[in-house]
Amino acid sequence: MDEPIVVGVDGSAPSLRAVDWGAEEAALRGAPLRLVYASLWERYEGELIAQELNRPVEEVMARDVVGTAEARARSRRPGVEVTTDVLAGEPEYALVRESGTARAVVLGSRGRSGFTEALLGSVSLTVAGHAHCPVFVLRDGPEDEVAGGSPRIVLAVGDKPRDAAAVRFAAEEARLRGLPLEAVRAWRRPSGPFTGHDAGESDPEEAAREVVAEALRDVPEGVATLVRTPEGHTRDALVEAARGATLLVVGGHPRHGGFGLQLGRVAHGVLHRAPCPVAVVPEPA
Repeated sequence: MDEPIVVGVDGSAPSLRAVDWGAEEAALRGAPLRLVYASLWERYEGELIAQELNRPVEEVMARDVVGTAEARARSRRPGVEVTTDVLAGEPEYALVRESGTARAVVLGSRGRSGFTEALLGSVSLTVAGHAHCPVFVLRDGPEDEVAGGSPRIVLAVGDKPRDAAAVRFAAEEARLRGLPLEAVRAWRRPSGPFTGHDAGESDPEEAAREVVAEALRDVPEGVATLVRTPEGHTRDALVEAARGATLLVVGGHPRHGGFGLQLGRVAHGVLHRAPCPVAVVPEPA
């Protein structure tokens, strides 16, 4: 069976935007769409409806959530195969398990239980740091609120780009969407008492360009490529490059440890600050 695009839904506005993105992604890739609601059966609103139907409130809530999401997905992309499931358990654990058999997971930046002051929900952050497949995390506002720039896929180029899963994923997204691929690698000049340029040392900007060129070597010929090598912090450079972009792709380099925050600093930073959807692609250990 084809690996599905999995969308975590909970009835919130961000999760419904995730349904839209998931339906589009499934259509682009010719993949089925799987809509998943996971909960420890906490009691949300709807208790009176459950009493009238003589059914448990949690069952009513869950079926209403997945039913609404399914109708939305079918309306947006009628040709996509859609299935739904209701899972008992913590959403982050359930979605990480789902990622083991998924082509990608799509999440809103915050769910129903997220605090308004939080920049990113704990479920999205945890899943992005532990998933076995790429994870799309969508910003809170509608896509058309992102002003300026032009539609494109932005790629964060890491230190070992040739075999990077993020490069392959970004190139495929650009090909499927018919968009250019913009590769970004920031650089910084040495600091300290010995900052003079030595004739035997490579220029840091030129070195960054060489790394980007290596990363783009195997990009399919039909994909237009752009190069951006700004001076500064990597996180800030990526946030700036993402303005007006369709998607920002970063490699995930999980740290070893328990089921806590495992993302590297760059991926963690852009998930909080990027003005466009972010895809975190796990890199092999």
